[in-house]
Amino acid sequence: MILVTGGTGLVGSHLLFDLARSGEKVRAIHRESSNLDTVEKVFSYYAPAAEAKKLFNTIEWVKADILNIPALKLAFLGIDFVYHCAALVSFDSGDVNKLRQINITGTANVVNLCISNSVKKLCHVSSTASLGKPLVGNTVTEKTAWNPEENHRDYAISKYGAEIEVWRGTQEGVDAVIVNPGIIIGPGFWDAGSGPIFKKLDNGLNYHFPKVTGFVNVKDVVKAMQQLMASEIKNEQYILVSENRSFKYVLEEAAASINKPAPRKKLKKWMIFLAWIFQSIGSIFGYKKQVSSDSTKTLYDEWHFSNEKIMNDLNFRFQPIAESIRNTGKIYKKEN
Repeated sequence: MILVTGGTGLVGSHLLFDLARSGEKVRAIHRESSNLDTVEKVFSYYAPAAEAKKLFNTIEWVKADILNIPALKLAFLGIDFVYHCAALVSFDSGDVNKLRQINITGTANVVNLCISNSVKKLCHVSSTASLGKPLVGNTVTEKTAWNPEENHRDYAISKYGAEIEVWRGTQEGVDAVIVNPGIIIGPGFWDAGSGPIFKKLDNGLNYHFPKVTGFVNVKDVVKAMQQLMASEIKNEQYILVSENRSFKYVLEEAAASINKPAPRKKLKKWMIFLAWIFQSIGSIFGYKKQVSSDSTKTLYDEWHFSNEKIMNDLNFRFQPIAESIRNTGKIYKKEN
């Protein structure tokens, strides 16, 4: 039997659809506050309504949390394979403790239960944020070393710490694979991840910025995860990036996909700095601080990620990002 954590998120919901459609026996955990209707909605993107509901109903849902060990122990009964997709993604400087607790301690709990239940294989969903910073002009690979002396963001530190827990598990008898997706493009979650790109363009977005990073389609992420779990590969990690693109390019493609004008103005550094100052002042009066001064600087970074390892080891081929954006935009237009 397969256990999926984080099944109500973008990656988890798409993974659950593929697993259910392939006839696998699947259990998924969800928190009390989770919205299972969103998962069923994702299923309906890829199957007629009746079939989507039937597939959704094959999943055994268990109310549990990766920080609630007694409930998690029950969820692990009879489990052979685990996909660990649950994580907190936040760049709010006030979420440091939450990030470490959910991403590091939560992963440690999952790993410990994999060990004690003799789970055959674990797939951990990490992020390109957890990878080392390259020298100027170089491309990030799975071998790019993490430098603890660098000024890393809290989210990156928490994801790197989670990976350390998985590697610990491999030393204690659990076979594992780690995937490091770039920014994931996919439908259904318009208020999280890359989803707000479409909402902001729909509402009118005037500015773009030059940041370059790796992007990947959500269906490619879950396809790679399943192929790795079905293979003999163990104790390896893989970057999952289709293309390295600028946000300017992505915003233009996304705008075209929903028939909206693309942002024409370039965001200046002084504008970002001014916005950060106003945000910092607002945080004094209880407003949530979304962005740190360090994260504003990354809007001008150029990070290029190599996908050669997964392409060579699995003969894997990625969907072009323009096609991913078009397909996601179609679904956004239909829903909105």
